[in-house]
Amino acid sequence: MGYDKNRVITSTEALNITTLPKHLVIIGAGVIGLEMGSVFARLGTKVEVVEYLDRILPGMDSDAAKELTRSLKKLGITFHLSHEVLSVKGSKTKAKVEMKPRAGGDPITLETDYCLIAIGRRPYTEGLGLENTGVKLDEKGKIIVGDHLRTDVPNIYAIGDVIKGAMLAHKAEEEGIYVVETIAGQKPHIDYNLIPGVVYTWPEIASVGKTEETLKAEGIEYKVGKFPMKALGRARASGDTDGFVKVIAQKDTDEILGVHMFAARAADLIMEGVALMEFRASAEDMARISHPHPTFSEAVKEAALAATENRALHI
Repeated sequence: MGYDKNRVITSTEALNITTLPKHLVIIGAGVIGLEMGSVFARLGTKVEVVEYLDRILPGMDSDAAKELTRSLKKLGITFHLSHEVLSVKGSKTKAKVEMKPRAGGDPITLETDYCLIAIGRRPYTEGLGLENTGVKLDEKGKIIVGDHLRTDVPNIYAIGDVIKGAMLAHKAEEEGIYVVETIAGQKPHIDYNLIPGVVYTWPEIASVGKTEETLKAEGIEYKVGKFPMKALGRARASGDTDGFVKVIAQKDTDEILGVHMFAARAADLIMEGVALMEFRASAEDMARISHPHPTFSEAVKEAALAATENRALHI
C-alpha cells in the first residue's frame, strides 16, 4: 500500500492538528488507532476505522475486543473489518482512501479530512551509526540481543522499542533496570509473560498472561471466571457499567494463567493480577483476599470466585 503524504498522517502528527477535523479515517484497528479514534470521536469527529482482519486488537482477549467494538460503535465509530486498503491519496485539503472487501466486491472510496495510518510501529534505529559498531539488526531493523540483552558487541546492550517484544514504556523500564543490575554483577530476571498491556480507550482494556486463544493453541486445559461490571455496586454508582473482568486459571492446579478486563480503571486494576501471577497464586488465593467495598477492585475478586467453583457473590 503506497500513499501520498498530504493529509495522510501518523499518530504523532495527529496530536498536532490545530483544527478539529469533521471526518477522520483510520487505517488499522490496533491499540494506537483505537486510542486516537476514541479521542477524536469524543470530541465530535466522525471516525471510520479500516482493518484488514475480521476483528480489532489481534492478539488480545477476544471477549474484550468484542466489548470494545460495541462500545466504540455506540460512540459513533464505524468499522470496516475484513477490508483491504488499495490506495491512499492526499491533497492539501482532503484525503481519499480506496478499499475493497476481502470477501469480494467492488472497491469503495472514502473521502475524508485526514487519514491516520496506524498499521504498526517500527524501531528508530536508522541514523544511530550502528553500522560503525558491529551491532546486528534483524530484517525489521530491530537490534538483535542475546542473553542479558547484550548485543554481539560485548560492551553494548539494547533495550526497549529497538529490540524484539512489545513496544511499551514499562517494558523498556524493566529492561533498563535489568541491564544496570546485570552490569553491577547481580542476577536479575524479567518474566515477559507478566508485562501487562493496556488500551487507553474508555472503558480501558488491560491484560496480563495468556489468552484463551493462546491456551487452546498450546493444548493447556483451563477454566474461566467472568464477572460483569453491571453487577458491581461501585460501577453502578458511577455509571461505568460496561465491561467485565475475566480470570483464567489452570484446570487442575487453579494457578492463574491470565487476567483480562474491559472496564473503567482497568489500567489500575490489572496490577492485582500481575502481582499474584508473579508469585504463582491460584484463583482461590485471589478470591480469598479481602477487597474493600465499594470499589472497582471487587470485580477482580468476583471473577476469581467465578473461576474457582462458579461462586461469584453478586450474579
